[in-house]
Amino acid sequence: MRLTLATLATLAATPVLAEDLVFTLVNDSSHTITEMYVTPAGVDHWGENILFGSVDPGVSGDVTIADGSDVCDYDLRFVSAEGGEAEQTQNLCDLATFTVTD
Repeated sequence: MRLTLATLATLAATPVLAEDLVFTLVNDSSHTITEMYVTPAGVDHWGENILFGSVDPGVSGDVTIADGSDVCDYDLRFVSAEGGEAEQTQNLCDLATFTVTD
């Protein structure tokens, strides 16, 4: 899976086989996000952390999922600097903004 979080995460670009999913990630929590994982819903492994650095409270950035998949439902996992974790399944096809809150 190839994912990009503008100015926050970078992965190598390769050809895309399906329409890319793009949304804005907003950290509206009081916690710094140090890890973010995105995988099609129901997959048994998370893959790699897509963040290179951290996302402080109040920071936002665009996320592009260019994994060549034609699915809409993805599992999202966030890990905070304090070690807290949050997971959610989300339909990303029609989503403009995903906001992480406390």
